[in-house]
Amino acid sequence: MNLRSRLSLLVIQIFIISLMVALLGRLFYLQVAAAPQYKDAALSIQSRDVVTPATRGLIVDSSGVPLALNKVGVAITVDRTVIDKQEDKGEAVLRSLSRLLKLKYVDVLQGTRLCGELEAGKRAGCWTGSRFQPIPITKDADPALALQIVERSDQFPGISAAPVAIRSYPANADVNAAHMLGYIGPLTESDLAGENGRTYFRSEYIGKAGLEIQYDEFLRGSPGIKTFTVDRKEAVTNTSKVVNPTPGNHLVTSIDVRLQAASEKALAAAVARSRANGFRADGAAAVVMDVVTGRVLALASYPTFDPNAYERGLTVKQASDLYSEAQGVPALSRALQGLFAPASTFKAVSLVAAANAGYNLNAKYDCPSNVQVGTRLFRNFDSKNQGTLSMTKAMAVSCDTIWYKIAFDEWLRDGGLRPKSNANDYFFKAAEGFQVGTKTGIDLPSESSGRLANREWRKSWHEQNKDFYCNYKERASKAQQTAFLLELARENCLDGDKIRAGDAVNFSIGQGDTVITPLKLAQMYAAIANGGTIWKPTIGKAIVTTEGKIIKTISPEKIGKLPATKATIKFLQNSLREVVVSGTAAGAFSGFPIPLSGKTGTAEVFGRNADGSLKSDTSWYAGYGPTNKPRYVVVMMVSQGGFGSTSSGVGVRQIFETLLGVKGSTIVPGAAIYPEGKPSNVLPKISPATKVKKEAP
Repeated sequence: MNLRSRLSLLVIQIFIISLMVALLGRLFYLQVAAAPQYKDAALSIQSRDVVTPATRGLIVDSSGVPLALNKVGVAITVDRTVIDKQEDKGEAVLRSLSRLLKLKYVDVLQGTRLCGELEAGKRAGCWTGSRFQPIPITKDADPALALQIVERSDQFPGISAAPVAIRSYPANADVNAAHMLGYIGPLTESDLAGENGRTYFRSEYIGKAGLEIQYDEFLRGSPGIKTFTVDRKEAVTNTSKVVNPTPGNHLVTSIDVRLQAASEKALAAAVARSRANGFRADGAAAVVMDVVTGRVLALASYPTFDPNAYERGLTVKQASDLYSEAQGVPALSRALQGLFAPASTFKAVSLVAAANAGYNLNAKYDCPSNVQVGTRLFRNFDSKNQGTLSMTKAMAVSCDTIWYKIAFDEWLRDGGLRPKSNANDYFFKAAEGFQVGTKTGIDLPSESSGRLANREWRKSWHEQNKDFYCNYKERASKAQQTAFLLELARENCLDGDKIRAGDAVNFSIGQGDTVITPLKLAQMYAAIANGGTIWKPTIGKAIVTTEGKIIKTISPEKIGKLPATKATIKFLQNSLREVVVSGTAAGAFSGFPIPLSGKTGTAEVFGRNADGSLKSDTSWYAGYGPTNKPRYVVVMMVSQGGFGSTSSGVGVRQIFETLLGVKGSTIVPGAAIYPEGKPSNVLPKISPATKVKKEAP
């Protein structure tokens, strides 16, 4: 063997030895050094987690009466991973299940379809959770039927039955409060992906609306987890970890069930009264607030829905009706989402604007039947000539033409269609000071911000709509091409980015493009009543553990001051008292034994209903009392409800009767909701069995 061959053999031997060393090193690493890591990985593959949802905390009123609690039910669930593997995709099973439970097959089918599987517009009643969760068909099944399903598992593959905790809204004192309370529902894929920054387990339910979602992190608690080790045949070999569920904490609110019930009743009566007078009255809202703290004492919207329906399982029709215009869109919370022109209730803002502009509030002003503004004639309400009036009397009888003249004069002083760079804009600035166009900040989701139609808004609006108006004949339908609308389109094309004279005068009486929510108006009038402090409305008062320990107090928060002097606010308060004594609200509050103050509003609405009929006026009333020591503000709005006094004013009186313990023209001793004249700050003891102390008078 020559030297070259020997060298080659040596290289091969070294290579083989190197491979052996590397192999032995790797084997040592896997079996010794990294053994714990891979052992844990192997165990995790063989482990199974069983999640037990936590008991959700209660939502109670200020006296501890439950608004939301839990009860036990029997759930019938569908496992999509099982039925989807059948030849007919589980149709036969679901049809049999529908017959047994006496449900419509179309509702059962829709309820087990993922929303993403369905076309847009056909998702009513779909399953918002995951395919891998048990999908409940019902949660209040007859136990005997549930037993049949379990015993006949061969006929009902993928169908299970088990006891579950059901979120229940007990309607104590006939309270509905659906828009305020909200409801709970299954996790979506985005929830599971942690898009909201929280970690969930598939079997959990979370808040989906109202207080349920606002305070979900406190109410939900922590689920229990049992981790089992199983072999490859899924037989349990060991229990490796047990974490018991931690029940959710309770939410104490500032709501009083008696006052809430009275507000809902008064709201329904206002709608019925408006309809009896020939108005459509397609929606309404009521807000009661403590003017000293901003705490909300009652919040109602009409029409409403049964919050328990979500737990029972919505049918396709029920899910569709929630957003149906024909049904009045019950899902819409008109109290904090509905946007409406404030009408004459807005004159409180205009009075502040006039005072800031230097007008003498103690002078007298002409209230003619109409005022010429440019080429248009702006008329007083009912075209009445009221003669010469003091500003207080003008507020009381709700004269429009005084405000037309003042607003037009200020518009001219600010430069008209060629505004000065330093325009005073007293009316816009006063509205900004009242925080019109911003959210109140209430502790509820999905609040609308409203709209302040000032110069900045007008420019933004014109940018977005100029192309449409400048090409109106090509873009608009034939039905929209009336002489008036064509002329309006022409004007909007030419100078739609400017505040015109008509915009200015309409703004001063709460008409035009400015819109607010009933909640915002309540916040504004609460500030007037308390002397100028703007409070952030709150419903939650405290978070309390199941043992009664307070873990979070939700304190009132001041968020601004009215842009008015003490003298102006005092003058405004006196004027609002005169509205009730001798003005537009005198009839509605005739004989009321406790002094109250307020303002009516009747907002004209442009456009037509779906059936072609002209839209009716929006009815408003904003009031507070007792006048001498204001404590409560009450606002009611009835959409397409007619006159402010006869529809909403009477409704507000009914709420004040319950609030202050009045029957007709008599004060009933001990009947006031708050006997000491103010809501209590003492937190109640919480029990699911707590009942209403007394009925409202």
